[in-house]
Amino acid sequence: MPPVDSDSSDEGEDYTETNTLLGYASQSASGDAISHLGGSPAWIDEKTAPSGALAKCRVCNGLLTLLLELNGDLPEHFPGHERRLYIWSCRRKTCRRKEGSVRGIRGVRFAKGCSKVAQKKMEKKVVKQEEPQPQLGESLFGVKSVGNTGAAANSFANPFSAGSNGAAPVNPFASGGASAIPFASAQPLSKPTPGEGKDVASTTLPETFASKVRVSSPPPSAQPARPHEPWPAESEFPPAYPCYYLDAEYETLDAPSTPQIPANARMDVDVEGGYSGGGKEDKEIFESSLDKTFQKFADRVGQNPEQVIRYEFQSKPLLYSDADAIGKLLAAHSEYGSSSNAKVTTAGSRGGSGMPRCQNCGAERVFEVQLTPHAITELEADETSIDGMEWGTIIFGTCSKDCKPSDVPEGEVGYVEDWIGVQWEEVAKNH
Repeated sequence: MPPVDSDSSDEGEDYTETNTLLGYASQSASGDAISHLGGSPAWIDEKTAPSGALAKCRVCNGLLTLLLELNGDLPEHFPGHERRLYIWSCRRKTCRRKEGSVRGIRGVRFAKGCSKVAQKKMEKKVVKQEEPQPQLGESLFGVKSVGNTGAAANSFANPFSAGSNGAAPVNPFASGGASAIPFASAQPLSKPTPGEGKDVASTTLPETFASKVRVSSPPPSAQPARPHEPWPAESEFPPAYPCYYLDAEYETLDAPSTPQIPANARMDVDVEGGYSGGGKEDKEIFESSLDKTFQKFADRVGQNPEQVIRYEFQSKPLLYSDADAIGKLLAAHSEYGSSSNAKVTTAGSRGGSGMPRCQNCGAERVFEVQLTPHAITELEADETSIDGMEWGTIIFGTCSKDCKPSDVPEGEVGYVEDWIGVQWEEVAKNH
């Protein structure tokens, strides 16, 4: 890992710290005993498991195997919510590369009364936004607004402001940098202003991997009831993958550089009319033939090669490719945007993230976490067969409102299936 020194120089080399949290597999227990790669699931309440229907592959109807369980508590975003994220996968070879062979579950429990508190906060926010804004021209230059529409009063409003009070975003790095620390032992993100008291939720709830990222979202709403069937016994599941604890660090990157084609690189191109002499045209064809999205993925992940997950709530995923169905769906909303070759479509059912809206409540889904290829290396460390998992990345999108099933009262646990996007490894084509 490069040293943690955001926008600074260390022996002539610059490093940049990002808002993305990276998870690393560890055989040693960390401060967060909940989050782990592989192993068996632990529920928020051991007496309340999800519906057994969520344990089954949509392709073969066989039982799935756990890839990841993550403590997703976000006290600054969802005060009073207990959250768990689970990613499951089918181990059958015949189900690979098929939709429904990988599934994501979000477990949630609302503390009693937290919905009312969230609703009051939203009402106060709406009232505050409706208050008349000061007229910039009149306050600075004594100029009166023209007309009775009131448009002039807001013509200079900052469209990038996160709230009507103009407060700057919380800096998650202000309290001490990004050293390798367990999820539960992380320091609070926000840097309080002088004289300001600490946030009650951040001091009364445990810090987790997810709680270290600054976030904001409206309160949850009601959803329709759903069928329930018993969760299968542990003995009925396929053998579990080895269990690893997770350590977290903020991502640090070398100073950005422009990829260069090696001076001795050569590409023979057959063109109508004869030989092409390796000039400017050949270089352009060579560059256009590269999978730029994959190269950016490989370069980014390669700077911290042992990462197994990437986490940043409401951020953008790092695409493995923009040529497959998931890439085309998310390219405009990904870390690098879309390339000139990606065809991006839109649909009314999708939200601003490019992901389908929550089927439980209809709210927009947002990116939260993704698995990276090194997770396969760790999970299959004991496998003797070379016929293992074939995905490049698994992207987990969750409900922006952190909704719960409508038939689950506050104080009890509910489980909702959220969106999974799998980008599979490229298969060599036979010519």
